Amino acid sequence: MIENLKGTHETVNYKEYTNIRLYDNTQAEDYPSHWHTPLEIIMPLTGKYTIVLSTHSIDLKPGDIILICPGVIHALKAPKSGRRIIFQAELPMFHEIKELESILTLLNPTFLVTPELYPSIHERLYQYTLEIMEEYRKDMPLTETKIYSRLLEMFALIGRNHTQQVSSLDIGNIQQKKYAEKFIYICNYISSHCTEELTLEEVASLLGFSKYHFSRLFKQFANISFYKYVNKKRIAVAETLLINPQLSVTEVALRSGFSSPSAFIRMFKIIKSCTPTEFRQMYIQD
Repeated sequence: MIENLKGTHETVNYKEYTNIRLYDNTQAEDYPSHWHTPLEIIMPLTGKYTIVLSTHSIDLKPGDIILICPGVIHALKAPKSGRRIIFQAELPMFHEIKELESILTLLNPTFLVTPELYPSIHERLYQYTLEIMEEYRKDMPLTETKIYSRLLEMFALIGRNHTQQVSSLDIGNIQQKKYAEKFIYICNYISSHCTEELTLEEVASLLGFSKYHFSRLFKQFANISFYKYVNKKRIAVAETLLINPQLSVTEVALRSGFSSPSAFIRMFKIIKSCTPTEFRQMYIQD
């Protein structure tokens, strides 16, 4: 299935004149650690399938769905027999939709959907994935458009489910819709200003919250602390800068909003499981 692999960087062979690729995969073949720029969705139809990340493995059973975000290093282990959908799609236009960009950050590095974890949305996501495969096979005009529309529906469903879940937690008298809108706004604000010096007090004041109240509510919404979220956004900026070999690691660190190269290298390794130099080398190997 991996057709072009240099080092750990997979260059995906998209369907002609599109930014999508789907495999109806039955190969009893393991794939080594690799990463790629498109989003990847994997759903076993028969047999199990294993996703190996840097810190742990995820075993999928038939019907389970996993979304693997762009740039995430992972390996794949197949059973002796089985069948699974493996779908890849570039998401350039998705980053222009502010709400969607925030949801993508919350899903990073992977998002696992099973009937047990998400009973309210699993069936619809399962059907959407089958519809993507069916549409891909048709090879008709606007097939790519139809598939991207299904992807948007999937992300909207996941995003709404997430905001509804966290909004039902301890949020005092904040109305659910207003609560979700406020924290999506804050996530967008962080994305736009992450390379600047951001403090908990400053961002909390944008919503009129104390830093203690804001910190607790933000963690409920994002599943990580405020500062960890900021660092994830800064590392995402750094990844794009590291592609330019003319920029030193020190310059990338400062442009990404880090106070020092050592703090940048330490945080990069925590989030990406490799150093900035190793990341740059993996990309250049292409």
